[in-house]
Amino acid sequence: MTAKRPTALDLPMVDPLPPATQKYFDVCMDKLGMVPNVLRAHAFDIDKLNAFSAMYNDLMLADSVLSKLEREMIAVVVSSVNRCFYCLTAHGAAVRQLSGNPQLGEMLVMNWRAARLEPSQVAMLTFAEKMTRASAEITETDRQALRDVGFNDRGIWDIANVAAFFNMTNRVASATDMRPNDEYHALAR
Repeated sequence: MTAKRPTALDLPMVDPLPPATQKYFDVCMDKLGMVPNVLRAHAFDIDKLNAFSAMYNDLMLADSVLSKLEREMIAVVVSSVNRCFYCLTAHGAAVRQLSGNPQLGEMLVMNWRAARLEPSQVAMLTFAEKMTRASAEITETDRQALRDVGFNDRGIWDIANVAAFFNMTNRVASATDMRPNDEYHALAR
């Protein structure tokens, strides 16, 4: 069940939605069984929604050296450091679904170091965590640690951009008290 307002702010969705936006929301309903509240929250301004959606879709769904699961893992680890309820719930569900492993989703939410991960994933998440906690302290040594486990410079770019995107969205979600759709809580358990 979706809350009337996806955030604590009184920013109602454009009504009626433009046809292209309505079509996008219809696709979400067909594929997910819901329109994610993050999209509903942005729908007070269609240009902002389109910009957010374009960046999200490029980072999370377009071709990358990172798998979709690895990108979701980064989203969860960044969100865990930032304690973002919305993103931990939504992207924790995505990790459970993509991995087929509910325990992995829970470990990444609580303490990603408890998970048994590939060395490349450990390096990737270590980098994402450092970016979140102290991005100004990233040095060539940190980038080289990623290269040492097989990431090329494009992979490092993708890791950095996914981590940066979720640092931004975590802050917006927390500042506006964005609430995850109830449906996320039961997914892939």
